[in-house]
Parts: sequence; structure tokens; C-alpha cells
Amino acid sequence: MTTGLRRFAKRAAVTPPPSAKPEATAPAGAAAETDGHQKLNGLEGLVAGLPALDSIPGLAGTGSQDGAADSGVEHCELCREVLTDRHGHLVDTDKRSLACACRACYLLFTQEGAGGGRYRAVPERIYHDPSRPLSDLDWNDLQIPVAMAFFFYNSAIGRVVAGYPSPAGPTECELDLQAWDKIAAEHPLLTEMAPDVEAILVNRTDLGNEVFLIPIDMCYSLVGELRMYWTGFDGGAEVRTAMATFMTGLRHRAVALERRTADHGPGR
Repeated sequence: MTTGLRRFAKRAAVTPPPSAKPEATAPAGAAAETDGHQKLNGLEGLVAGLPALDSIPGLAGTGSQDGAADSGVEHCELCREVLTDRHGHLVDTDKRSLACACRACYLLFTQEGAGGGRYRAVPERIYHDPSRPLSDLDWNDLQIPVAMAFFFYNSAIGRVVAGYPSPAGPTECELDLQAWDKIAAEHPLLTEMAPDVEAILVNRTDLGNEVFLIPIDMCYSLVGELRMYWTGFDGGAEVRTAMATFMTGLRHRAVALERRTADHGPGR
């Protein structure tokens, strides 16, 4: 599910940005651990409320208390169970970070309000809505200055946040919330996303605007991979190849929203 994250972790050394919330001061380049989560200090650039890219377990290249990182073994951030290559992720809504979870812990937090609501399981569903394409006029109303961007509802600040990939990692762009609400009222896919754990990804092409509902960890998988490959002003050939591969995978996996509704009824 997150092969981009794994390639980034294994092949790239990154400069850690600060977490989304203020943390205790640590020596430059140092990492502090709280409840098994890496809290890293370093570059400016993370937008308020976005899960810290380098706080995703495995990305920072720092070892856990039992030395799992050195042996290449990953553990569930909650129960310490050894993880398989395909495992789930949780959003820690207190720390605004992602945590790896074994199947049992992941399933536990698929229930609304489990554990007091602090952890939320990141769904695996991917949808698109070919019957209601996003027009160029819609996109212009949003005033987003790039061809690819993602949007998600951040419950900590109570609004939709817009971001896009860049050589520095996830970068926030201004979002006209009135324009977003207007467009969302006309595009059911935009209101389908669950807060904190899902995102709307928009990719503008010569053939039209592609819109997908995707898990939030896929956004950071993409951001991490592009950050690793980025060269020059526009990213270079490797970035274009990585983006094309990512989008091909989305198109292959995406289920039409109307088909989901017909098969399963309203809701998640």
C-alpha cells in the first residue's frame, strides 16, 4: 500500500522538518521520542496541521528502542507486533502524525471513537467520479498555482487544507474556502472524504482534470518519492516518471463513486 514510503525510507536521507505542533527544544538534528513517535526538528516548511512527513515511522532513519530499524524489522507503533510488508496506518490526531499498525490494532481503530478518538485508521479505498468532472473554471476558482494538489479536512484547525508536492516536501497553498464549499456542493466526491485520514487529489492534464479520493498516507508516499527524485525547477524526468507511475496505479484501483453507492449504499 505504501511502496513509495518504503523506497523513500531505504534510498533517501532527508533533512527532518519540524512537527506540526510546537515541541520541546532539542539539539539541532536530534530526534526526541514520545510514545513511540519520532518528533524531529530541522527545516522550516511543514504547513500547519499537515502530518509531519519525517515523523512517519521508517522515514527518518532513526532506530526504535529495540533496534528494529537497524535490523530492517518494523513494529506496530501501539503493540510492538512485528509488521508485514503490507500493514495499515493510523493518524494520531493529537500529534498530527502517521503511525504504522498491525492488522489487529488497525481494525480496532476503524470503529468510530475507538480509544477516545485519538487514533483514526487510514482507509484503503480509492474513488473517482467520472460522471462529475472538475472543470477548468472550478479549478480557476480555487486559485491553486500548481497542476497537482491534494486537499483534506484537518479536524484540529477545523478546515480544509490544500497542499502540493515540492522539493522541500509538502507545501501549503492558500485555499479559498468559500470557493471550495461551492465546488464541493456540486461534486459529491469532495464531501465523501473522511476528516484527517483521506484526501482529494487533483491532477491537471491536457486531457482534463483527474480527481481521486485517496488515503492520506498515499499523499505522503507521493510527496516523499518526488522529494527524493526532484531536480531543477520542474522536478526533472525521474519526477515525471514517478508521477506517471503513481497516477497509473490510481486509475487502475479507483472505483467509480456511483458504483460504490449502488453496491454498498450511502456512507463508508
